Amino acid sequence: MIGLISATAAGAAARDRLAAAWPGRTRVYGGPVADAVRTAFAECDRLVCFLATGAVVRLVAPLLDDKRTDPGVVCVDEGGRFAVSLVGGHGGGANELARAVGEVLGAEPVVTTATDAVGLAGLDTLGLPVEGDVAGVSRALLDGEPVALRAEVAWPLPPLPVVREGAGTAYAIRVTDRVVERAGGEVVLRPPSLVVGVGASRGAPVDEVLGLVEAALCDAGLCAASVAELATVDAKAEEPGIVGAAGRLGVPLVTYPAGQLAGVEVPNPSDAPLAAVGTPSVAEAAALVGGGELLVPKRKSAAVPATATCAVVRRPGRGRLAVVGLGPGARDLVTPRARAELRRASVLVGLDQYVDQIRDLLRPGTRVLESGLGAEEERARTAVEQARRGHAVALIGSGDAGVYAMASPALAEASDDIDVVGVPGVTAALAAGAILGAPLGHDHVSISLSDLHTPWEVIERRVRAAAGADLVVTFYNPRSRGRDWQLPKALAILAEHREPTTPVGVVRNASRADESSRLSTLGALDPATVDMMTVVTVGNTATREIAGRMVTPRGYRWQEDPATRRSPAAPSLASASGTFDSEKPEENL
Repeated sequence: MIGLISATAAGAAARDRLAAAWPGRTRVYGGPVADAVRTAFAECDRLVCFLATGAVVRLVAPLLDDKRTDPGVVCVDEGGRFAVSLVGGHGGGANELARAVGEVLGAEPVVTTATDAVGLAGLDTLGLPVEGDVAGVSRALLDGEPVALRAEVAWPLPPLPVVREGAGTAYAIRVTDRVVERAGGEVVLRPPSLVVGVGASRGAPVDEVLGLVEAALCDAGLCAASVAELATVDAKAEEPGIVGAAGRLGVPLVTYPAGQLAGVEVPNPSDAPLAAVGTPSVAEAAALVGGGELLVPKRKSAAVPATATCAVVRRPGRGRLAVVGLGPGARDLVTPRARAELRRASVLVGLDQYVDQIRDLLRPGTRVLESGLGAEEERARTAVEQARRGHAVALIGSGDAGVYAMASPALAEASDDIDVVGVPGVTAALAAGAILGAPLGHDHVSISLSDLHTPWEVIERRVRAAAGADLVVTFYNPRSRGRDWQLPKALAILAEHREPTTPVGVVRNASRADESSRLSTLGALDPATVDMMTVVTVGNTATREIAGRMVTPRGYRWQEDPATRRSPAAPSLASASGTFDSEKPEENL
Protein backbone atom coordinates (compact mmCIF):
# COMPACT_ATOMS: atom_id res chain seq x y z
CA MET A 1 0.00 0.00 0.00
CA ILE A 2 1.20 3.53 -0.83
CA GLY A 3 0.42 6.17 1.78
CA LEU A 4 -0.41 9.69 0.53
CA ILE A 5 0.06 12.72 2.79
CA SER A 6 -0.48 16.39 1.96
CA ALA A 7 -0.68 19.68 3.87
CA THR A 8 -1.94 22.26 1.32
CA ALA A 9 -4.70 22.57 -1.25
CA ALA A 10 -2.23 22.22 -4.13
CA GLY A 11 -0.72 19.14 -2.52
CA ALA A 12 -4.17 17.66 -1.95
CA ALA A 13 -5.06 18.19 -5.62
CA ALA A 14 -1.93 16.34 -6.76
CA ARG A 15 -2.54 13.69 -4.09
CA ASP A 16 -6.06 13.09 -5.39
CA ARG A 17 -4.80 12.77 -8.98
CA LEU A 18 -2.41 10.05 -7.85
CA ALA A 19 -5.11 8.29 -5.85
CA ALA A 20 -7.43 8.34 -8.87
CA ALA A 21 -4.69 6.94 -11.13
CA TRP A 22 -3.89 4.08 -8.72
CA PRO A 23 -7.19 2.87 -7.25
CA GLY A 24 -6.73 0.16 -4.66
CA ARG A 25 -3.01 0.85 -4.33
CA THR A 26 -3.12 4.05 -2.27
CA ARG A 27 -4.47 5.26 1.04
CA VAL A 28 -4.94 8.92 1.92
CA TYR A 29 -3.89 9.96 5.45
CA GLY A 30 -5.48 13.10 6.85
CA GLY A 31 -5.23 15.00 10.10
CA PRO A 32 -2.08 16.59 11.53
CA VAL A 33 0.81 15.95 9.16
CA ALA A 34 3.20 14.60 11.80
CA ASP A 35 0.62 12.06 12.98
CA ALA A 36 -0.23 11.11 9.40
CA VAL A 37 3.43 10.46 8.53
CA ARG A 38 3.97 8.30 11.64
CA THR A 39 0.85 6.25 10.97
CA ALA A 40 1.55 5.79 7.26
CA PHE A 41 5.19 4.90 7.94
CA ALA A 42 4.04 2.05 10.19
CA GLU A 43 1.25 0.81 7.91
CA CYS A 44 2.48 1.25 4.31
CA ASP A 45 5.17 -0.16 2.05
CA ARG A 46 5.84 3.26 0.49
CA LEU A 47 4.90 6.89 1.10
CA VAL A 48 4.37 9.89 -1.15
CA CYS A 49 4.52 13.12 0.82
CA PHE A 50 3.34 16.31 -0.89
CA LEU A 51 5.62 18.33 1.37
CA ALA A 52 9.02 20.01 1.38
CA THR A 53 11.93 17.58 1.63
CA GLY A 54 13.27 19.32 4.75
CA ALA A 55 9.97 18.84 6.54
CA VAL A 56 9.80 15.17 5.59
CA VAL A 57 13.41 14.59 6.68
CA ARG A 58 12.59 15.88 10.16
CA LEU A 59 9.37 13.87 10.35
CA VAL A 60 10.76 10.49 9.25
CA ALA A 61 14.23 10.69 10.86
CA PRO A 62 13.05 9.35 14.24
CA LEU A 63 11.17 6.53 12.47
CA LEU A 64 14.06 5.10 10.44
CA ASP A 65 15.25 1.66 11.50
CA ASP A 66 16.70 -0.50 8.70
CA LYS A 67 16.96 0.36 5.00
CA ARG A 68 16.01 -3.23 4.17
CA THR A 69 12.63 -2.91 5.88
CA ASP A 70 11.84 0.82 6.05
CA PRO A 71 9.24 2.03 3.51
CA GLY A 72 10.45 4.08 0.59
CA VAL A 73 9.60 7.78 0.80
CA VAL A 74 9.04 10.15 -2.14
CA CYS A 75 8.51 13.91 -1.82
CA VAL A 76 6.57 16.00 -4.33
CA ASP A 77 7.02 19.78 -4.21
CA GLU A 78 4.19 22.30 -3.98
CA GLY A 79 4.34 23.07 -7.70
CA GLY A 80 4.32 19.39 -8.71
CA ARG A 81 7.57 19.86 -10.63
CA PHE A 82 9.70 17.20 -8.96
CA ALA A 83 9.22 13.74 -7.43
CA VAL A 84 12.21 13.24 -5.13
CA SER A 85 13.30 9.78 -3.99
CA LEU A 86 14.21 10.64 -0.40
CA VAL A 87 14.54 7.40 1.59
CA GLY A 88 14.70 3.73 0.59
CA GLY A 89 15.68 4.17 -3.03
CA HIS A 90 16.35 0.48 -3.64
CA GLY A 91 15.12 -1.54 -0.68
CA GLY A 92 12.02 0.57 -0.18
CA GLY A 93 11.27 1.03 -3.86
CA ALA A 94 11.41 4.83 -3.71
CA ASN A 95 13.41 5.22 -6.93
CA GLU A 96 10.86 3.24 -8.93
CA LEU A 97 8.03 5.05 -7.16
CA ALA A 98 9.50 8.48 -7.98
CA ARG A 99 9.55 7.58 -11.67
CA ALA A 100 5.99 6.25 -11.54
CA VAL A 101 4.75 9.38 -9.73
CA GLY A 102 6.51 11.50 -12.33
CA GLU A 103 4.68 9.75 -15.14
CA VAL A 104 1.28 10.36 -13.55
CA LEU A 105 1.83 13.96 -12.44
CA GLY A 106 4.18 15.12 -15.17
CA ALA A 107 6.90 15.70 -12.56
CA GLU A 108 10.62 15.19 -13.03
CA PRO A 109 11.83 12.20 -11.00
CA VAL A 110 14.88 13.03 -8.88
CA VAL A 111 16.99 9.96 -8.07
CA THR A 112 20.38 10.40 -6.44
CA THR A 113 21.29 6.76 -5.78
CA ALA A 114 24.75 6.40 -7.32
CA THR A 115 24.08 3.26 -9.35
CA ASP A 116 20.82 4.64 -10.76
CA ALA A 117 22.48 7.95 -11.61
CA VAL A 118 24.97 6.25 -13.94
CA GLY A 119 22.62 3.56 -15.25
CA LEU A 120 24.25 0.70 -13.34
CA ALA A 121 22.04 -2.13 -12.14
CA GLY A 122 21.97 -2.09 -8.33
CA LEU A 123 23.00 -5.40 -6.81
CA ASP A 124 20.07 -5.17 -4.39
CA THR A 125 17.57 -4.55 -7.20
CA LEU A 126 18.14 -7.70 -9.26
CA GLY A 127 15.24 -9.59 -7.71
CA LEU A 128 17.56 -12.15 -6.13
CA PRO A 129 18.41 -12.63 -2.44
CA VAL A 130 21.75 -10.91 -1.89
CA GLU A 131 24.34 -11.33 0.86
CA GLY A 132 27.70 -9.78 1.62
CA ASP A 133 29.46 -6.52 0.92
CA VAL A 134 26.86 -4.88 -1.33
CA ALA A 135 28.12 -1.37 -0.61
CA GLY A 136 31.78 -2.23 -1.20
CA VAL A 137 31.25 -4.13 -4.43
CA SER A 138 28.84 -1.47 -5.72
CA ARG A 139 31.42 1.21 -5.00
CA ALA A 140 34.06 -0.81 -6.85
CA LEU A 141 31.76 -1.10 -9.88
CA LEU A 142 31.12 2.64 -9.79
CA ASP A 143 34.85 3.41 -9.50
CA GLY A 144 35.73 1.14 -12.40
CA GLU A 145 37.71 -1.29 -10.28
CA PRO A 146 37.86 -4.89 -11.55
CA VAL A 147 35.05 -7.01 -10.17
CA ALA A 148 34.92 -10.73 -10.92
CA LEU A 149 31.73 -12.57 -11.81
CA ARG A 150 31.86 -16.15 -10.54
CA ALA A 151 28.71 -17.83 -11.74
CA GLU A 152 28.48 -21.34 -10.34
CA VAL A 153 24.90 -21.40 -11.60
CA ALA A 154 24.10 -19.87 -14.99
CA TRP A 155 21.41 -17.24 -14.55
CA PRO A 156 20.15 -14.42 -16.81
CA LEU A 157 21.48 -11.34 -15.00
CA PRO A 158 21.21 -7.76 -16.22
CA PRO A 159 24.40 -6.15 -17.54
CA LEU A 160 27.21 -5.61 -15.02
CA PRO A 161 30.69 -4.23 -15.80
CA VAL A 162 32.54 -7.31 -14.56
CA VAL A 163 35.41 -9.52 -15.66
CA ARG A 164 34.57 -13.13 -16.37
CA GLU A 165 37.70 -14.79 -15.03
CA GLY A 166 38.50 -12.55 -12.12
CA ALA A 167 41.74 -14.07 -10.87
CA GLY A 168 43.40 -11.79 -8.34
CA THR A 169 40.56 -9.27 -8.14
CA ALA A 170 39.73 -7.75 -4.78
CA TYR A 171 35.97 -7.77 -5.41
CA ALA A 172 33.65 -10.43 -6.72
CA ILE A 173 30.01 -11.24 -7.42
CA ARG A 174 29.28 -14.90 -6.82
CA VAL A 175 26.15 -16.56 -8.18
CA THR A 176 25.50 -19.81 -6.33
CA ASP A 177 22.80 -21.87 -4.65
CA ARG A 178 25.27 -23.48 -2.27
CA VAL A 179 26.09 -22.53 1.29
CA VAL A 180 29.46 -20.77 1.03
CA GLU A 181 31.74 -18.81 3.27
CA ARG A 182 31.83 -15.28 1.95
CA ALA A 183 35.17 -13.64 1.38
CA GLY A 184 35.79 -9.96 2.04
CA GLY A 185 34.69 -7.76 -0.84
CA GLU A 186 32.28 -10.41 -2.12
CA VAL A 187 28.58 -10.35 -2.85
CA VAL A 188 26.64 -13.60 -3.12
CA LEU A 189 23.53 -13.70 -5.30
CA ARG A 190 21.08 -16.54 -4.69
CA PRO A 191 19.31 -17.62 -7.89
CA PRO A 192 15.98 -19.49 -7.48
CA SER A 193 17.46 -22.64 -8.99
CA LEU A 194 16.32 -25.37 -6.57
CA VAL A 195 13.07 -27.31 -6.74
CA VAL A 196 12.14 -29.49 -3.78
CA GLY A 197 9.78 -32.36 -4.53
CA VAL A 198 7.73 -33.43 -1.52
CA GLY A 199 5.50 -36.39 -0.74
CA ALA A 200 3.61 -36.92 2.49
CA SER A 201 1.13 -39.25 4.09
CA ARG A 202 -2.23 -37.87 5.12
CA GLY A 203 -1.86 -35.82 8.28
CA ALA A 204 1.93 -35.51 8.11
CA PRO A 205 2.91 -32.70 10.56
CA VAL A 206 4.23 -29.51 9.04
CA ASP A 207 7.28 -29.64 11.34
CA GLU A 208 8.16 -33.08 10.00
CA VAL A 209 7.86 -31.98 6.37
CA LEU A 210 9.75 -28.74 6.96
CA GLY A 211 12.44 -30.45 9.04
CA LEU A 212 13.00 -33.02 6.30
CA VAL A 213 13.38 -30.33 3.63
CA GLU A 214 15.75 -28.24 5.73
CA ALA A 215 17.88 -31.28 6.63
CA ALA A 216 18.08 -32.38 3.00
CA LEU A 217 19.28 -28.93 1.94
CA CYS A 218 21.74 -28.63 4.81
CA ASP A 219 23.29 -32.07 4.26
CA ALA A 220 23.76 -31.26 0.56
CA GLY A 221 25.29 -27.87 1.31
CA LEU A 222 22.42 -26.06 -0.44
CA CYS A 223 20.98 -22.68 0.53
CA ALA A 224 17.28 -22.44 1.37
CA ALA A 225 17.22 -18.93 -0.17
CA SER A 226 17.62 -20.56 -3.59
CA VAL A 227 14.53 -22.74 -3.28
CA ALA A 228 12.13 -21.64 -6.00
CA GLU A 229 9.19 -23.89 -5.16
CA LEU A 230 7.91 -26.99 -3.45
CA ALA A 231 6.35 -29.48 -5.85
CA THR A 232 4.05 -32.43 -5.28
CA VAL A 233 1.18 -34.41 -6.80
CA ASP A 234 -2.27 -32.87 -7.29
CA ALA A 235 -3.75 -35.21 -4.70
CA LYS A 236 -1.60 -33.51 -2.04
CA ALA A 237 -2.40 -29.95 -3.08
CA GLU A 238 -4.24 -29.27 0.19
CA GLU A 239 -2.21 -31.48 2.51
CA PRO A 240 -1.69 -29.21 5.56
CA GLY A 241 1.86 -30.36 6.27
CA ILE A 242 3.04 -29.63 2.71
CA VAL A 243 1.08 -26.38 2.40
CA GLY A 244 2.43 -25.21 5.75
CA ALA A 245 6.02 -26.07 4.86
CA ALA A 246 5.79 -24.07 1.64
CA GLY A 247 4.33 -21.15 3.54
CA ARG A 248 7.07 -21.16 6.16
CA LEU A 249 9.73 -21.37 3.47
CA GLY A 250 8.04 -18.49 1.64
CA VAL A 251 7.82 -20.32 -1.70
CA PRO A 252 4.88 -21.38 -3.90
CA LEU A 253 3.50 -24.90 -3.89
CA VAL A 254 3.25 -26.33 -7.44
CA THR A 255 1.30 -29.51 -8.12
CA TYR A 256 1.13 -31.92 -11.06
CA PRO A 257 -1.34 -34.63 -12.15
CA ALA A 258 -0.39 -38.15 -11.15
CA GLY A 259 -0.40 -39.23 -14.78
CA GLN A 260 2.21 -36.61 -15.66
CA LEU A 261 4.46 -37.63 -12.76
CA ALA A 262 4.10 -41.29 -13.69
CA GLY A 263 5.78 -40.51 -17.02
CA VAL A 264 8.89 -39.03 -15.38
CA GLU A 265 11.84 -41.42 -15.16
CA VAL A 266 13.18 -41.55 -11.60
CA PRO A 267 15.93 -43.57 -9.88
CA ASN A 268 13.81 -44.67 -6.91
CA PRO A 269 10.24 -45.63 -7.89
CA SER A 270 8.00 -47.27 -5.31
CA ASP A 271 4.79 -49.27 -5.22
CA ALA A 272 3.43 -47.37 -2.20
CA PRO A 273 2.76 -44.03 -3.92
CA LEU A 274 1.56 -45.86 -7.00
CA ALA A 275 -1.15 -47.51 -4.94
CA ALA A 276 -1.94 -44.35 -2.97
CA VAL A 277 -2.00 -41.60 -5.61
CA GLY A 278 -1.40 -43.28 -8.97
CA THR A 279 2.29 -42.60 -9.62
CA PRO A 280 5.38 -44.64 -8.64
CA SER A 281 7.14 -41.47 -7.54
CA VAL A 282 6.00 -38.21 -6.00
CA ALA A 283 9.02 -36.43 -4.52
CA GLU A 284 11.57 -37.25 -7.23
CA ALA A 285 9.12 -37.02 -10.12
CA ALA A 286 7.67 -33.68 -8.95
CA ALA A 287 11.17 -32.24 -8.63
CA LEU A 288 12.32 -33.62 -11.99
CA VAL A 289 9.22 -32.94 -14.08
CA GLY A 290 10.74 -29.74 -15.47
CA GLY A 291 14.16 -31.28 -16.02
CA GLY A 292 17.38 -30.58 -14.20
CA GLU A 293 20.03 -32.28 -12.09
CA LEU A 294 18.98 -34.50 -9.16
CA LEU A 295 21.12 -33.26 -6.26
CA VAL A 296 19.32 -35.07 -3.44
CA PRO A 297 17.61 -38.38 -4.29
CA LYS A 298 14.48 -39.35 -2.41
CA ARG A 299 14.95 -39.40 1.32
CA LYS A 300 12.52 -40.04 4.13
CA SER A 301 11.88 -38.09 7.28
CA ALA A 302 13.41 -39.30 10.52
CA ALA A 303 10.09 -39.96 12.25
CA VAL A 304 8.99 -43.52 12.92
CA PRO A 305 7.06 -44.29 10.90
CA ALA A 306 8.25 -41.75 8.32
CA THR A 307 5.35 -39.76 6.84
CA ALA A 308 7.23 -37.49 4.44
CA THR A 309 9.70 -37.77 1.57
CA CYS A 310 11.61 -35.16 -0.41
CA ALA A 311 14.08 -34.80 -3.27
CA VAL A 312 16.00 -31.76 -4.52
CA VAL A 313 16.71 -30.84 -8.15
CA ARG A 314 18.70 -27.96 -9.62
CA ARG A 315 16.98 -26.57 -12.67
CA PRO A 316 19.22 -24.66 -15.03
CA GLY A 317 18.53 -20.96 -15.42
CA ARG A 318 16.50 -20.37 -18.55
CA GLY A 319 17.97 -17.80 -20.84
CA ARG A 320 15.77 -15.00 -22.04
CA LEU A 321 15.49 -13.64 -25.57
CA ALA A 322 13.67 -10.37 -26.11
CA VAL A 323 13.02 -9.54 -29.77
CA VAL A 324 12.77 -5.76 -29.72
CA GLY A 325 11.32 -3.41 -32.34
CA LEU A 326 13.01 0.00 -32.21
CA GLY A 327 10.47 1.84 -34.34
CA PRO A 328 11.16 3.72 -37.56
CA GLY A 329 14.07 5.81 -36.27
CA ALA A 330 12.88 8.68 -34.09
CA ARG A 331 13.97 8.36 -30.47
CA ASP A 332 10.54 9.30 -29.14
CA LEU A 333 9.03 6.38 -31.08
CA VAL A 334 11.12 3.85 -29.14
CA THR A 335 8.53 2.49 -26.71
CA PRO A 336 9.04 2.42 -22.93
CA ARG A 337 8.86 -1.37 -23.06
CA ALA A 338 11.65 -1.47 -25.63
CA ARG A 339 13.80 0.81 -23.46
CA ALA A 340 13.22 -1.45 -20.46
CA GLU A 341 14.28 -4.54 -22.41
CA LEU A 342 17.41 -2.80 -23.68
CA ARG A 343 18.38 -2.00 -20.09
CA ARG A 344 17.56 -5.50 -18.89
CA ALA A 345 19.65 -7.34 -21.48
CA SER A 346 23.23 -8.31 -20.68
CA VAL A 347 23.81 -9.17 -24.36
CA LEU A 348 22.63 -7.06 -27.31
CA VAL A 349 22.58 -8.49 -30.83
CA GLY A 350 21.80 -6.34 -33.84
CA LEU A 351 22.66 -4.66 -37.12
CA ASP A 352 25.50 -2.21 -36.54
CA GLN A 353 23.55 0.85 -37.70
CA TYR A 354 20.64 0.00 -35.41
CA VAL A 355 23.00 -0.55 -32.47
CA ASP A 356 24.42 2.94 -33.04
CA GLN A 357 20.91 4.41 -32.73
CA ILE A 358 20.37 3.14 -29.19
CA ARG A 359 23.87 2.58 -27.81
CA ASP A 360 23.38 5.35 -25.25
CA LEU A 361 20.32 3.56 -23.82
CA LEU A 362 22.36 0.50 -22.79
CA ARG A 363 23.55 -0.08 -19.25
CA PRO A 364 27.29 -0.21 -18.50
CA GLY A 365 28.55 -3.74 -19.00
CA THR A 366 26.20 -4.68 -21.83
CA ARG A 367 28.00 -6.96 -24.28
CA VAL A 368 27.26 -5.86 -27.86
CA LEU A 369 27.42 -8.32 -30.75
CA GLU A 370 26.86 -6.36 -33.96
CA SER A 371 27.16 -7.24 -37.63
CA GLY A 372 26.50 -5.68 -41.02
CA LEU A 373 23.81 -5.93 -43.66
CA GLY A 374 22.94 -9.36 -44.98
CA ALA A 375 23.72 -11.33 -41.80
CA GLU A 376 20.17 -11.74 -40.51
CA GLU A 377 20.30 -15.52 -40.06
CA GLU A 378 23.69 -15.28 -38.36
CA ARG A 379 22.38 -12.66 -35.92
CA ALA A 380 19.35 -14.81 -35.15
CA ARG A 381 21.52 -17.86 -34.44
CA THR A 382 23.86 -15.79 -32.29
CA ALA A 383 21.02 -14.37 -30.21
CA VAL A 384 19.45 -17.77 -29.60
CA GLU A 385 22.80 -19.34 -28.73
CA GLN A 386 23.54 -16.59 -26.19
CA ALA A 387 20.13 -17.13 -24.60
CA ARG A 388 20.79 -20.87 -24.43
CA ARG A 389 23.91 -20.08 -22.43
CA GLY A 390 21.69 -18.54 -19.78
CA HIS A 391 22.01 -14.86 -20.71
CA ALA A 392 19.37 -12.15 -20.97
CA VAL A 393 19.54 -11.20 -24.65
CA ALA A 394 17.94 -8.44 -26.69
CA LEU A 395 17.78 -8.92 -30.46
CA ILE A 396 16.91 -5.61 -32.10
CA GLY A 397 15.34 -4.65 -35.39
CA SER A 398 13.88 -1.49 -36.85
CA GLY A 399 10.17 -0.81 -36.95
CA ASP A 400 8.42 -3.85 -35.52
CA ALA A 401 10.80 -6.80 -35.22
CA GLY A 402 8.06 -9.12 -36.42
CA VAL A 403 7.51 -7.28 -39.72
CA TYR A 404 10.16 -8.13 -42.34
CA ALA A 405 12.67 -8.22 -39.50
CA MET A 406 14.44 -10.40 -36.95
CA ALA A 407 11.58 -12.10 -35.10
CA SER A 408 10.93 -14.70 -37.81
CA PRO A 409 14.50 -16.03 -38.20
CA ALA A 410 15.03 -15.91 -34.42
CA LEU A 411 11.91 -17.85 -33.57
CA ALA A 412 12.70 -20.35 -36.32
CA GLU A 413 15.98 -21.05 -34.47
CA ALA A 414 14.58 -20.99 -30.93
CA SER A 415 13.10 -24.00 -29.15
CA ASP A 416 11.32 -24.32 -25.81
CA ASP A 417 14.56 -24.33 -23.82
CA ILE A 418 14.59 -20.51 -23.58
CA ASP A 419 12.04 -17.85 -22.74
CA VAL A 420 11.12 -15.59 -25.66
CA VAL A 421 9.28 -12.28 -25.46
CA GLY A 422 8.32 -9.97 -28.30
CA VAL A 423 8.38 -6.20 -27.93
CA PRO A 424 6.28 -4.50 -30.62
CA GLY A 425 7.46 -1.38 -32.39
CA VAL A 426 6.03 1.25 -34.70
CA THR A 427 6.30 -0.08 -38.24
CA ALA A 428 7.48 1.88 -41.27
CA ALA A 429 4.01 1.56 -42.79
CA LEU A 430 2.41 3.10 -39.69
CA ALA A 431 5.00 5.87 -39.45
CA ALA A 432 4.58 6.70 -43.14
CA GLY A 433 0.78 6.52 -42.83
CA ALA A 434 0.79 9.06 -40.00
CA ILE A 435 2.87 11.43 -42.12
CA LEU A 436 0.67 11.04 -45.19
CA GLY A 437 -2.63 11.37 -43.35
CA ALA A 438 -4.86 8.31 -43.04
CA PRO A 439 -4.11 6.08 -46.02
CA LEU A 440 -4.61 2.89 -43.99
CA GLY A 441 -8.10 3.78 -42.82
CA HIS A 442 -9.58 0.64 -44.37
CA ASP A 443 -8.26 -2.84 -45.20
CA HIS A 444 -4.65 -2.80 -46.27
CA VAL A 445 -1.69 -5.04 -46.93
CA SER A 446 2.10 -4.71 -46.82
CA ILE A 447 4.15 -6.39 -49.54
CA SER A 448 7.92 -6.50 -49.83
CA LEU A 449 9.18 -6.20 -53.39
CA SER A 450 12.55 -7.74 -52.54
CA ASP A 451 12.98 -11.04 -54.36
CA LEU A 452 16.15 -11.95 -52.46
CA HIS A 453 14.22 -14.35 -50.22
CA THR A 454 10.91 -14.67 -52.10
CA PRO A 455 10.58 -15.61 -55.79
CA TRP A 456 9.15 -12.83 -57.93
CA GLU A 457 6.38 -15.14 -59.11
CA VAL A 458 5.10 -15.34 -55.53
CA ILE A 459 5.38 -11.57 -55.03
CA GLU A 460 3.53 -10.87 -58.27
CA ARG A 461 0.73 -13.25 -57.29
CA ARG A 462 0.32 -11.38 -54.00
CA VAL A 463 0.29 -7.99 -55.73
CA ARG A 464 -2.39 -9.19 -58.17
CA ALA A 465 -4.48 -10.54 -55.27
CA ALA A 466 -4.24 -7.22 -53.44
CA ALA A 467 -5.11 -5.33 -56.62
CA GLY A 468 -8.14 -7.50 -57.27
CA ALA A 469 -9.29 -7.21 -53.65
CA ASP A 470 -9.08 -3.39 -53.76
CA LEU A 471 -6.71 -3.25 -50.78
CA VAL A 472 -4.51 -0.29 -49.96
CA VAL A 473 -0.96 -1.52 -50.57
CA THR A 474 2.23 -0.46 -48.80
CA PHE A 475 5.38 -1.53 -50.61
CA TYR A 476 8.48 -2.25 -48.53
CA ASN A 477 11.93 -2.58 -50.14
CA PRO A 478 10.51 -1.00 -53.30
CA ARG A 479 13.63 -0.33 -55.35
CA SER A 480 17.41 -0.61 -55.17
CA ARG A 481 20.23 -0.19 -57.67
CA GLY A 482 20.18 -3.90 -58.37
CA ARG A 483 16.37 -4.21 -58.40
CA ASP A 484 14.92 -1.43 -60.49
CA TRP A 485 12.11 -3.13 -62.40
CA GLN A 486 9.98 -4.63 -59.63
CA LEU A 487 8.26 -1.41 -58.54
CA PRO A 488 7.22 -0.37 -62.08
CA LYS A 489 5.85 -3.88 -62.61
CA ALA A 490 3.89 -3.81 -59.34
CA LEU A 491 2.45 -0.38 -60.11
CA ALA A 492 1.41 -1.56 -63.57
CA ILE A 493 -0.49 -4.47 -62.00
CA LEU A 494 -2.34 -2.11 -59.67
CA ALA A 495 -3.10 0.19 -62.63
CA GLU A 496 -5.08 -2.61 -64.22
CA HIS A 497 -7.63 -2.21 -61.40
CA ARG A 498 -7.32 1.47 -60.37
CA GLU A 499 -7.56 4.85 -62.02
CA PRO A 500 -4.37 6.78 -62.88
CA THR A 501 -5.54 9.44 -60.39
CA THR A 502 -5.34 7.02 -57.46
CA PRO A 503 -3.31 8.74 -54.72
CA VAL A 504 0.15 7.36 -53.96
CA GLY A 505 2.12 8.43 -50.89
CA VAL A 506 5.94 8.34 -50.90
CA VAL A 507 7.81 8.69 -47.60
CA ARG A 508 11.57 8.47 -47.23
CA ASN A 509 13.27 7.99 -43.84
CA ALA A 510 10.02 8.28 -41.94
CA SER A 511 10.45 9.98 -38.54
CA ARG A 512 14.17 10.60 -39.03
CA ALA A 513 15.98 13.92 -39.30
CA ASP A 514 16.09 13.81 -43.11
CA GLU A 515 12.47 12.68 -43.50
CA SER A 516 10.73 13.65 -46.73
CA SER A 517 7.29 12.91 -48.09
CA ARG A 518 5.12 13.73 -51.05
CA LEU A 519 1.83 12.81 -52.64
CA SER A 520 1.65 11.63 -56.23
CA THR A 521 -0.69 9.48 -58.27
CA LEU A 522 -0.55 6.03 -59.74
CA GLY A 523 -0.20 7.51 -63.21
CA ALA A 524 2.39 10.16 -62.36
CA LEU A 525 4.75 8.47 -59.89
CA ASP A 526 8.30 8.13 -61.23
CA PRO A 527 9.76 4.89 -59.76
CA ALA A 528 13.27 6.27 -60.29
CA THR A 529 12.67 8.69 -57.39
CA VAL A 530 12.22 5.78 -54.95
CA ASP A 531 14.95 3.88 -53.08
CA MET A 532 15.31 1.32 -50.29
CA MET A 533 14.78 3.92 -47.59
CA THR A 534 11.34 4.70 -49.00
CA VAL A 535 7.88 3.36 -48.25
CA VAL A 536 5.34 3.60 -51.07
CA THR A 537 1.63 3.49 -50.18
CA VAL A 538 -0.88 3.09 -53.03
CA GLY A 539 -4.51 3.89 -52.24
CA ASN A 540 -7.53 1.81 -53.16
CA THR A 541 -10.44 2.97 -55.32
CA ALA A 542 -11.89 4.96 -52.39
CA THR A 543 -8.69 6.75 -51.35
CA ARG A 544 -8.71 10.51 -51.93
CA GLU A 545 -6.45 13.48 -51.44
CA ILE A 546 -8.15 15.85 -49.00
CA ALA A 547 -6.45 19.13 -48.09
CA GLY A 548 -3.10 17.77 -49.09
CA ARG A 549 -3.54 14.56 -47.09
CA MET A 550 -4.07 11.01 -48.25
CA VAL A 551 -7.31 9.61 -46.81
CA THR A 552 -8.90 6.19 -47.20
CA PRO A 553 -12.47 6.26 -45.80
CA ARG A 554 -13.61 3.51 -43.49
CA GLY A 555 -16.65 2.65 -45.65
CA TYR A 556 -17.84 2.84 -49.23
CA ARG A 557 -21.47 3.94 -48.82
CA TRP A 558 -20.68 7.54 -49.72
CA GLN A 559 -19.37 6.32 -53.08
CA GLU A 560 -22.32 4.11 -53.90
CA ASP A 561 -25.21 6.43 -52.95
CA PRO A 562 -25.63 9.16 -55.63
CA ALA A 563 -27.57 11.29 -53.17
CA THR A 564 -24.64 11.54 -50.78
CA ARG A 565 -21.72 11.21 -53.18
CA ARG A 566 -19.33 14.20 -53.13
CA SER A 567 -16.67 15.37 -55.50
CA PRO A 568 -13.73 12.97 -55.41
CA ALA A 569 -11.46 15.94 -54.77
CA ALA A 570 -13.14 17.00 -51.54
CA PRO A 571 -15.55 14.63 -49.78
CA SER A 572 -16.72 15.81 -46.39
CA LEU A 573 -15.41 14.19 -43.24
CA ALA A 574 -18.83 12.66 -42.57
CA SER A 575 -19.11 11.17 -46.04
CA ALA A 576 -15.50 10.02 -46.12
CA SER A 577 -15.91 8.22 -42.81
CA GLY A 578 -18.40 5.74 -44.18
CA THR A 579 -20.63 3.74 -41.87
CA PHE A 580 -19.70 3.22 -38.26
CA ASP A 581 -19.80 -0.13 -36.50
CA SER A 582 -21.92 0.46 -33.41
CA GLU A 583 -20.66 -2.77 -31.84
CA LYS A 584 -17.06 -1.48 -31.80
CA PRO A 585 -17.34 2.07 -30.49
CA GLU A 586 -13.66 2.25 -29.65
CA GLU A 587 -12.83 2.00 -33.33
CA ASN A 588 -15.21 4.84 -34.14
CA LEU A 589 -13.59 7.42 -31.92
